[in-house]
Amino acid sequence: MADALSPVRELMTQGGFVMWWLVPSAFLLWYAVGDRMVSLRRGDTRPLGQLVDAFLQGQGHERGVIGEALTRTLALPPSHRTPGRITEALSDLYIQVGRYRGLIQSIAATAPLVGLLGTVTGMISTFDALTTSTLFARAAGSGVAGGISVALVSTQMGLSVAIPGLLVGRLLEQRQTRLEDELDRLGDLLRERSLPGVSPPA
Repeated sequence: MADALSPVRELMTQGGFVMWWLVPSAFLLWYAVGDRMVSLRRGDTRPLGQLVDAFLQGQGHERGVIGEALTRTLALPPSHRTPGRITEALSDLYIQVGRYRGLIQSIAATAPLVGLLGTVTGMISTFDALTTSTLFARAAGSGVAGGISVALVSTQMGLSVAIPGLLVGRLLEQRQTRLEDELDRLGDLLRERSLPGVSPPA
């Protein structure tokens, strides 16, 4: 276990004090991304109209966000399938699809700034070393080499956290928007399909 953590300890030493924020943030970011990917599973890939028809015919499966939403909505008496009642019944699903969105955005936005702080700190150490003529200082975080190491490693780590976080976060936001739109449309589709004399489209 100690050998497995040694690269992490070395990285944190090379990057200076900002690594104590960046490294845990990287782990927290990918935990949030993984949880969010699970929370945003739609389930059945068929179009929403076909899913509604399948559930009305008793052929639906309670899988993913949409399957769970349809199951809950159909459990309501027809007279209670109003927009307000449906939104109330699905309130925790709306919370679920938005979970950790803000955390991912915050980490992705602040990581480059923290990395920049490490860059500035490293360059200050570099200039201090030049001023005091400690060109060959070998201690971590001291001398020209130590200052440049802090500057480069912290910048690299900040970008390594931010870039994937921004890209994956944007993709998950798009998935969240699509799911929320479908949740908003469920009630209207169910009411249309349930009207007397209205048969589902072929």
